Amino acid sequence: MAAPPASATPRSPPPPPPPPFAAGDGPDRPAEKSGTACEDRSAESLDRLLPPVGAGRSPRKRTTSQCKSEPPLLRTSKRTIYTAGRPPWYNEHGTQSKEAFAIGLGGGSASGKTTVARMIIEALDVPWVVLLSMDSFYKVLTKQQQEQAAHNNFNFDHPDAFDFDLIVSTLKKLKQGKSVKVPIYDFTTHSRKKDWKTLYGANVIIFEGIMAFADKTLLELLDMKIFVDTDSDIRLVRRLRRDISERGRDIEGVIKQYNKFVKPAFDQYIQPTMRVADIVVPRGSGNTVAIDLIVQHVHSQLEERKLRWDMAALASAHQCHPLPRTLSVLKSTPQVRGMHTIIRDKETSRDEFIFYSKRLMRLLIEHALSFLPFQDCVVQTPQGQDYAGKCYAGKQITGVSILRAGETMEPALRAVCKDVRIGTILIQTNQLTGEPELHYLRLPKDISDDHVILMDCTVSTGAAAMMAVRVLLDHDVPEDKIFLLSLLMAEMGVHSVAYAFPRVRIITTAVDKRVNDLFRIIPGIGNFGDRYFGTDAVPDGSDEEEVASTS
Repeated sequence: MAAPPASATPRSPPPPPPPPFAAGDGPDRPAEKSGTACEDRSAESLDRLLPPVGAGRSPRKRTTSQCKSEPPLLRTSKRTIYTAGRPPWYNEHGTQSKEAFAIGLGGGSASGKTTVARMIIEALDVPWVVLLSMDSFYKVLTKQQQEQAAHNNFNFDHPDAFDFDLIVSTLKKLKQGKSVKVPIYDFTTHSRKKDWKTLYGANVIIFEGIMAFADKTLLELLDMKIFVDTDSDIRLVRRLRRDISERGRDIEGVIKQYNKFVKPAFDQYIQPTMRVADIVVPRGSGNTVAIDLIVQHVHSQLEERKLRWDMAALASAHQCHPLPRTLSVLKSTPQVRGMHTIIRDKETSRDEFIFYSKRLMRLLIEHALSFLPFQDCVVQTPQGQDYAGKCYAGKQITGVSILRAGETMEPALRAVCKDVRIGTILIQTNQLTGEPELHYLRLPKDISDDHVILMDCTVSTGAAAMMAVRVLLDHDVPEDKIFLLSLLMAEMGVHSVAYAFPRVRIITTAVDKRVNDLFRIIPGIGNFGDRYFGTDAVPDGSDEEEVASTS
């Protein structure tokens, strides 16, 4: 693989071992001493020794937004997009796309690996990037090992501390576009939490950790290997600042831990892996020239794999293409239009908003049921006569609501479908990494045999709806058995879902032409959840549900 030139140094020989007190990784250990005023002042002094990230240049605009006014994954530094059309699991023909591009980021503790990863994410003009940290994959400790860890006598900076089998299997699935469950490690108790977070495949996967290059099988999965080489004094300052200001430790404890575990591990396991790196980045996150060159190289690789799209063309797709055949809009009768007039009126009281929303939901559900498969059947009437009618040809109907607004449609579904089963999905965006995460999932058993009615009250960009569909597909629900129902949709969301999943039936009561800069439907109905539940709107005026679930 050709590596970028200039400040990104290709395959440099390992430099001499760092001087004493280089920083190291590992879980948070229990505080040895509570912080003192003197230590706080020491932390402030250490701050002044650290060079600013990206010094000498203006800050970038984020590729994946991390603020409430800009839903993550939906805004680039150049233009507004709507999830880049087809999500990363499919290509333009509806089949599985090529494997994602995996970048490995190795280097010593506090070298700036995570910061470099985020700078790369910010500069990449692609909508789906997964940041996977090695810190999530510490092994489960035995009772004896937990006792050692409690007294700072367990080596968390050794390859044996990591579950490489789980790392490899997780990375393999992500590269194939499959969903994975990633453990959540509790650094205080040195154990994995009961809850795991769910991630989905992406165009680019960035895997970072001190032992990122310490396993041969793992190395084979990485398409690009970057070693972040930061001066040992800078790494030490970062470690001292962190432990003094955030963990209440003293300088003596930090140095003791370094001498016993961190320095030997760096010399023996981390620094030697520099020779397998395709690129060495001197000065870490401060080397913005090297990062720009890396980004250019990643772009070229994505274009070769056809994993990078023409954002401008996709963003305007909804303006030049007719609405898809899979879309069905409830007939706009005077009654339906009258109810829309009421719920769209900002002066409508909450009681009236709820009442007429429920009426529309009932009509929407009734309309959706007409698309279910029916077969001919004959029954006998009380008068002893045969009646040639229709019977539902499926096994079961299941409703799945996208929280929180989608659950308001459940009563209407229960009212017209006897013994219907209900499931729920909660999708939120990690504000630190910009990656979509499945926070809650409750689906009935054997859902793969059912016709599934997927419910969300408004769909603007379609991002949450697409991820919810992907969750159902992961549970073996056939695409043509999924019905997406929404009271109101934007053309952008309709095209996004239809382009990604051409066999999903899309059913709504109305389609509005556009969305604004905050991805709100225009003219729209405002924040449905706030108006229905009577909750306060987000102070900055953004749509809370679009931020929470990028719906």
